[in-house]
Amino acid sequence: MRSKTLRIAALLALAAALTGTAATASAAAPPPSPAAETTAHIKGWGRLDYPVAGNDIRVTVDARAAFTKDGTFPTRSEGTLRLSHEMTQPDGASRTYWAELEVDCMTRGGPNATVTGRIVAASNNPADANYPEDPFQAMLKDHVRLGMSFYVAGRNGGPSRVGLSGVADKTLSKCMAPAPSSEIVKGGFSLKS
Repeated sequence: MRSKTLRIAALLALAAALTGTAATASAAAPPPSPAAETTAHIKGWGRLDYPVAGNDIRVTVDARAAFTKDGTFPTRSEGTLRLSHEMTQPDGASRTYWAELEVDCMTRGGPNATVTGRIVAASNNPADANYPEDPFQAMLKDHVRLGMSFYVAGRNGGPSRVGLSGVADKTLSKCMAPAPSSEIVKGGFSLKS
């Protein structure tokens, strides 16, 4: 009887996976008790090195996550991300484009963290002869998800770095971002886990 029950359970699990109704590993597990969780928190701001004069790109993050005791998958993530890009013209006029994101996933490992979120607020600058149309307005309407990765350098670890997923990707999955490739030239981040 036991082997028949196991075979039926295996067939039901296979059927659920084939029809796309199986839950993810993190969602299928029962909610962990508070004592079985580990947590992580990344906070700070940084100005990114950018090769074009007159551009000031900054990232601000305050994200927290709880993980199961093995630390594999986040069970809860929350916080905010902010991306801003100030463009200054040769005549000294400037304009800032920005987007604020609500965090939907944070992962971490060693000195690295990845944070994703959906845009919930954005700048609304009109296009004119000197500036392009504000790209964040269209992304706000679609609640586009962006991803950022962080390398938080310790002492003698070189500069901290940030990776940005780019503004055109409307299908980015949770917890995904490119490698942190842009150096931080001002500011910094703290990562605690």
